[in-house]
Amino acid sequence: MSKADIIVGIQWGDEGKGKVVDKLCENYDFVCRSAGGHNAGHTIWVNGVRYALHLMPSGVLHPRCINIIGNGVVVSPEVLIAEMAQFENLKGRLYISDRAHLNLKHHSLIDIAKEKLKGKNAIGTTGKGIGPSYADKINRTGHRVGELLEPQRLCEALMKDFEANKTFFEMLEIEIPSAEELLADLKRFNEILTPYITDTTRMLWKALDEDKRVLLEGAQGSMLDIDHGTYPYVTSSSTISAGALTGLGLNPKEAGNIIGIVKAYATRVGNGAFPTEDKGEDGEKIAQIGKEIGVSTGRKRRCGWFDAVAVRYTARLNGLDALSLMKLDVLDGFEKIKICRAYEYKGMEIDYIPSDLENVQPIYEEMDGWDKVFGIKDYDLLPENAKKYIARLEELAGVKVKYISTSPERDDTIIL
Repeated sequence: MSKADIIVGIQWGDEGKGKVVDKLCENYDFVCRSAGGHNAGHTIWVNGVRYALHLMPSGVLHPRCINIIGNGVVVSPEVLIAEMAQFENLKGRLYISDRAHLNLKHHSLIDIAKEKLKGKNAIGTTGKGIGPSYADKINRTGHRVGELLEPQRLCEALMKDFEANKTFFEMLEIEIPSAEELLADLKRFNEILTPYITDTTRMLWKALDEDKRVLLEGAQGSMLDIDHGTYPYVTSSSTISAGALTGLGLNPKEAGNIIGIVKAYATRVGNGAFPTEDKGEDGEKIAQIGKEIGVSTGRKRRCGWFDAVAVRYTARLNGLDALSLMKLDVLDGFEKIKICRAYEYKGMEIDYIPSDLENVQPIYEEMDGWDKVFGIKDYDLLPENAKKYIARLEELAGVKVKYISTSPERDDTIIL
C-alpha cells in the first residue's frame, strides 16, 4: 500500500505550488485538489505558454495523470466548465467528488454585497463566493455536486432556500433568479459534468491499495488557514497538510512526504497582518520583477522580506519533510537582502506567532546579495551568496531545501 505525498503552501498563498506540482506530476498517477475553490490560482509556464488554473489540479497538463477535485473543495460549475474547455480528452482523466459542495452564482453575489457592507473593516475577499459556500456547508444548508445528477430536484430545493431567505436577499439587494433560469443552468451543468462526478474517496482508497502514486495539491497558504492563520483575515477552509487529508477522505496514516512551498521573499493579497511588508523601493522592486499580480483576482500583491518566524511556525504545523524554495531569481541584483529572524512584541523579542500578529515588529538580519541565479539548473553553479542565503533559511526554518526554482519555466528547477 502506497502513501499520498502532500504539497502545501506555507506562507500567505501564491508561493508557486502550481509549478512544483507540475514538475512532479510526471512521477505520479493521481494529482488531487483538497480544499478551496476558484479563489485559488496556480500559474504554470510550459514552453513559454502560461496556464492559469483555479479549480483544475495541475496534473491536467500531464496526459497520464488522473486529476481529482476532492470533497473539501467548493466547486463553481460555471468556472470549472470554462476551465475544462482549455483542454482536450479529459474523460477518464478528471473526476469530481460527489460530496464536494457547490458554489453557485448567488454565493458570489452574497460575498460581494457583504464585503461592501463591512466598509473599512473589509477582509479583502476575492468575491468568488467561497466564504458563503462554506458557510452554507457548515450551516448544513449547502448543496453538493452529486445533486447535479438530478437538476429538477436541486432546482426545487434551491428555490425553497431562496424563498426562506427572501428577506436576507432583499436586504443585500440581490435579485433571486427565476426557477426557469436556474433550471436551465443546472441542466447545462448536468449535461457537461455528469461523466466526471463520482465517489473520489473510494477511488483514492483503491489507488493507494494498488500502490499507485498519489499527490495532494494544497491551495492557498498555511498563514491563511481558518484555524491557524491570521484570523479573521483568512480563507474559509483548512489549508494545512491535515486539511488536505480530510478534504480527500484520507487518514493520517496515509500521508507520505510533505513538501512546503515557500517563496524566497514574502507576499500577501488582501488585508491582514504582514510583518515583513516593505512599502518602500525594495518592496516595489520585488513586485515588479516577480510580476506579483494575483492570478484569481488581478490584484497587486503586497511584497516584503522572508519571514523565518512564520515559516518555522507553518513548517511545524504541516510536519514538513522538505522545502521547495521558489522565485529565488526575483532577488537577483539586490545589494542587501533581509531576513526576519524574530519579532519585537510588547517590548520583548519573540520567535513565535502570537494570535495578535498585527502587533509585532520584524527583527531583521541582512545578508549580501548576488548577481544572477536566473535559469540555473545546477546547485554548484549558484553564486556563493545565494548558497549562503539558502543555508540560512534552512537553519532558521528547521527544514532542508529539496527544490530551488530559478525561473517560471518548468525545467529551471534545481533538485538537491
